[in-house]
Amino acid sequence: MKRILLLGAPGSGKGTQAEGLCARLGIPVLGSGNLLRAEIARESDLGTAAKRFVESGKLVPDELIVAMMKRRMEKPDARKGFLLDGFPRTLNQAESLDRILDELGVRLECVLEIDVDEEMVIGRMSSRRICEANGHVFNLLTHPPKRSGVCDHCGGRLVTRADDRPETIRQRLEVYRRNTEPLIRYYESRGVLRKLDGTGSVEEVLDRAVHVLSEPSESAR
Repeated sequence: MKRILLLGAPGSGKGTQAEGLCARLGIPVLGSGNLLRAEIARESDLGTAAKRFVESGKLVPDELIVAMMKRRMEKPDARKGFLLDGFPRTLNQAESLDRILDELGVRLECVLEIDVDEEMVIGRMSSRRICEANGHVFNLLTHPPKRSGVCDHCGGRLVTRADDRPETIRQRLEVYRRNTEPLIRYYESRGVLRKLDGTGSVEEVLDRAVHVLSEPSESAR
């Protein structure tokens, strides 16, 4: 399968798995956030239009995001496949994606949802520490600093971001569930949704993902 949508809650390891999958499959990650920043940086027509919304603290309208994604999907390196990360986020965007794929004469072959226990996510994220000086990232569970509270690289103080506090993480998970549930139902009804057990090491989850993607979807049976 070469046209994939990856869904995952904050702390599920979605970004890491997206990079690993694309390296294994030889396809690009089409991340809406990275794409938006790139379009703004190179001052394209779409980037210039989006920048006005970003600078005023407003959400970038769907039509601009959709246009950016379509332009990216038309590039040569995406013709043989891609992995979508961060798009679509809403049913309106999912329907727009369907129209883009129809125009390109291709289809979304799998929607892979990384399933991780909520308490595990909270444990992972609340154990993260960031260097105040240079932004180096540590994790007390998986990548602890040599000295407690001190960055290995520069000796800076390690702090917990507000986003990584348990109460904030619970709120973020609730928002994710509320926003993503309609997408899950949408793709489940089409027979392309797969659940991926997100527990274990990065390599274990990646191997599991490749195995899941190798199986035919219901829509292809």
